[in-house]
Amino acid sequence: MSAPLPFARDRAAMDPVWRAERLAEARAVLADVAHHQDGLIRLAARVIASHGETAREREDACVLLVVLDARSPLRHRHRSDQDPECSS
Repeated sequence: MSAPLPFARDRAAMDPVWRAERLAEARAVLADVAHHQDGLIRLAARVIASHGETAREREDACVLLVVLDARSPLRHRHRSDQDPECSS
């Protein structure tokens, strides 16, 4: 039986190529938000907020999460206070 796959966080730490590919995918989603669902945009923003290369990029992703929160119904809202990457 094969070993279980490592969690994404572990894999990002182990494989820089995998991490770079995930960041590129997240940036592509954020570059074309008009053609993606809010859930995918939120996921991409969380990836950038956690793993973005610059402080500005991470801050912009957090701002996008706030904008998405403001336009989504209360029951689907992302809880920024539960997201340590975006807390000040």
